[in-house]
Amino acid sequence: MPLAKNVMGANISSGKARAINGNNINAAVTAAGTTQGTAASLTADVNVITTATTGQGVILYSGVPGDDQWVFNNTLVDIRVYPHVGAKVNQVATNGAFVLAPQTCSHCKLINSTQWIINLSA
Repeated sequence: MPLAKNVMGANISSGKARAINGNNINAAVTAAGTTQGTAASLTADVNVITTATTGQGVILYSGVPGDDQWVFNNTLVDIRVYPHVGAKVNQVATNGAFVLAPQTCSHCKLINSTQWIINLSA
């Protein structure tokens, strides 16, 4: 995606440019629960987890193929990242979570209605 400033150069407002680029950021997400049904819902394009205890989790939103979400675990504990109900991430079983280690990031892309692919940072 182009930088928002470049989109704005085409006479598009900063708010519209941010929406086009998927720059909705939630910089203070608190993980919750220990199951898919009790995990904290992620609604932003970029989600920074700042509060969690071991085993708590977050759940990706149910979008449309091609959507992405970024999840950064800015805590000192492992967290669980769940797909939306009925979906799976990479090779993990349907509705199963993957573990996101402390201080790591995942780029999550929905490739069809039930499959997220996840790219993890080092």
